[in-house]
Amino acid sequence: MDIFIEKLHITDAEDLLNFEVENRTFFEEMVPTRGNEYYNPETFKKRHEALLEEQVIGGSCFYLIKDKDSSILGRINLVDIDEYDKIGYLGYRVGQAHTGKGIANKALKLLVETVSDEDVIMIKAKTTTNNMASQRVLEKNGFERIGTSSEEFEMNGQRLSFVYYALNISSS
Repeated sequence: MDIFIEKLHITDAEDLLNFEVENRTFFEEMVPTRGNEYYNPETFKKRHEALLEEQVIGGSCFYLIKDKDSSILGRINLVDIDEYDKIGYLGYRVGQAHTGKGIANKALKLLVETVSDEDVIMIKAKTTTNNMASQRVLEKNGFERIGTSSEEFEMNGQRLSFVYYALNISSS
C-alpha cells in the first residue's frame, strides 16, 4: 500500500476525531486511555488547535499517515524536540483496520527522512513490554533498544514496563 505523511492541518479535525473514535477501543488495549473528554467534539477541536499552534511555534511535528485517497490510516509525531541537543520523541498509532500491512514501518521511514532535514539528530521512543509489534517496527527502522524501566504499572489487568529505544539519525 502506498502511503504518505502530511503535517497536521486545521481541516483535518473532523476526520481525525472520527479516526480516533473509530479506533478508541483498539488503541486503549496498547496505551493508556485519553479519557472520555478527549472525544468530545468541542474539546477535541480545542486540542487540535493547540497542537497546530505547537507545530507553528516549533518543538513538535504532527503528521497524519494517509493513503492515496487521503484517508487517515494513522498518526506519527515527533514531540518535545530539544533545539539544543536536537533530540525528539516519537509517537505513532495506526488504525486497527490497517495494522499488519507495514504502514507503521513505512511511515516511520518517511518520518526519519523528513525530520533529518529539520536538524534532528536523535529520535527517542518508548513502548510497552507487551507491544511486540511496535518494538519490531522500531528495530526494523534501526532504533536500538536502550533499556527497560524497572518500574511497572498496570494497564488492562497486565503488569507492564516501558521499553526505551533511540535512533541516531546522523549515522542511520
